[in-house]
Formats: sequence, structure tokens, C-alpha cells
Amino acid sequence: MPLDPAARPVRIGILPIADFAVMSYAATVEPLRAANLLAGRMLYEMVHVGNGPVASSGAAVVPPDAQVGAALRLDMLFVIAGGDVGAHDDPAMARWLARMAREGVHLGGVSGGPVILARAGLMAGRRMTLHWEYAEALAEASPDLALERSLYVIDRDRMTCAGGTAPLDMMHALIARQHGAAFARRVSDWFMHTEVRPAIGPQRAGLAERVGSHTPAILDAVEVMESHLADPLDLSQIASIAGVSPRQLNRLFTDQLGTPVMRYYRALRLDRAQSLLRNSAMPLTQIALATGFANSSHFSRAYAAQFGHPPSRYRDA
Repeated sequence: MPLDPAARPVRIGILPIADFAVMSYAATVEPLRAANLLAGRMLYEMVHVGNGPVASSGAAVVPPDAQVGAALRLDMLFVIAGGDVGAHDDPAMARWLARMAREGVHLGGVSGGPVILARAGLMAGRRMTLHWEYAEALAEASPDLALERSLYVIDRDRMTCAGGTAPLDMMHALIARQHGAAFARRVSDWFMHTEVRPAIGPQRAGLAERVGSHTPAILDAVEVMESHLADPLDLSQIASIAGVSPRQLNRLFTDQLGTPVMRYYRALRLDRAQSLLRNSAMPLTQIALATGFANSSHFSRAYAAQFGHPPSRYRDA
């Protein structure tokens, strides 16, 4: 996928919360900076937001470009938090985040950042993940949340990750979707990040073993499918990211995995739906939307065709 020289930069807000971890911050912003450098122009414009300079858990301090509450034109906004995030209480920030969501800004949370989004009521009906340190407390306080123990989760207009080095993998997925897998690999190589991990797997080799193929186009396709279960891509989009034609990708899937691309994709979404039925209290309608189905009826028919019984019977059992 060639870079579009006419495309405007994606404008991304960075909202660090006091006591944030420098590792999580750097792994979020550095891939975006490197993408600009390697493209030779600004693909991503970053705007740091805060109520004054924000101190990390170490010696770093981030000065803001804009104040929380300001009227900003953003495409995405990442909340990066660490430390005692449960003690964070800022109603004005929560209201501003909700306003950003209403205006169509895609919201992301890094490490403890998803806790702040969840407490603001912005993760309802969305799959999410966060640093393991915060997972148990958040699950106990909000049992209806669809928490996953993944490196990162991209669910429609929400992006969450576990912090540490996990943002490197999430940003790889984001850059791959917007500018193609080949360019995303150049960005990852810039940081010697040669083993890019999929959303729900520990390493690239783990994905290859799970999928049953070492073909790069298949692995790229499955990786982007797993990152977009709630907002399914079409065959041409998947093939473009994988760097092959739709016809060639279908042939690879059929020859090596025994099924066409989109049938494989639907099976992934239904497997995730079954996990949500088992591990969350989400209503069927929300599970349907979280796994890319138009409504609960469409979801129930697809689920029954895959597993031989409706999702309601699985949950009752």
C-alpha cells in the first residue's frame, strides 16, 4: 500500500496522567515519530494535553501543548497512566473525555489508562485490556466490562493495551492498517522490534503455530483480522494490508488452511463471541456488536451455524 502524499496528518492527542511510566509513553509516541521520519513528511501530528507539566514515575516531565477541556480537533486520543491510577479522580477530565467521544474521537488507553476510560463510562460494550496489575480490581469494581488478558485490543473506536512494550505492537497494527504492513515493518525495524506480537499472542512464532502457516501474507492477514473483530474489514482491505491481491490471498488460505479468507474471519469473530459469552455479563446485543455483527439476530444465526446451538443456550448452560 503506497503512502498517499495528499492525505492529511492524523491528529493524535497524548494525555499522560501524573506518575505515568516512561516506557509506556515512549512505546506509544516513538512509533508515530518514526513513521513521520521514515515517510519524510508528517503522517501523525501529536498534541500533548494536560493541566500543566505532567511528571512521570521517573525523572521525565511532559509539558502540554493544550489544556484538558480545550476544544481540540483530534482523530485519536490516548490516555497513558500508571502508579495508583485507582486514586485518580478528575470529574472535569472525565467530562472532557466523554465530549471527545461524542465528537467522534477514537479513544485509547495505555497501561492504567483504560481504568480512567472505564470509570468515565467510555468502555461499556467494548472489549478491552489493561496492565495485569489493574485488571483484578477493575473486574471486581465493574464486572460487566469485557476484560481480556491480551497485549492490546482494538474494538471499533476504542484502543487499549497493557503498557510496557505492548504499545509498540498496538501502534504497529495501527500503522499497518493506515499505511500498509510493509511500511509498518519499516517502523518496527527502526526500533529493532523484529518480533511483532499479535493482539492475543505472545510472539510472531506463536501466531504461526496457532494458525498453522508461516506464510507472511497469511500471518499479516490473520493479525489484522484479530485486531478488527468488532469492525470487520472487507477482503480487499485485508489483502491490501497483507500485500497481495484478494484472489491470491483467498488461494493461500484455501490451499494452506482449507477455508476462504472471509469464512476464516467469521470463525475468529464467533470464537471471540463464545469467549465473551463465557467470561462476561454483556447482553447478546452488545456481544454481537463487539464481534462485528449487525444485530443479535444476525449473530444468533451465525453462531448456531458454527456451533450447532444458539448463543442463549450456551450462556444458560
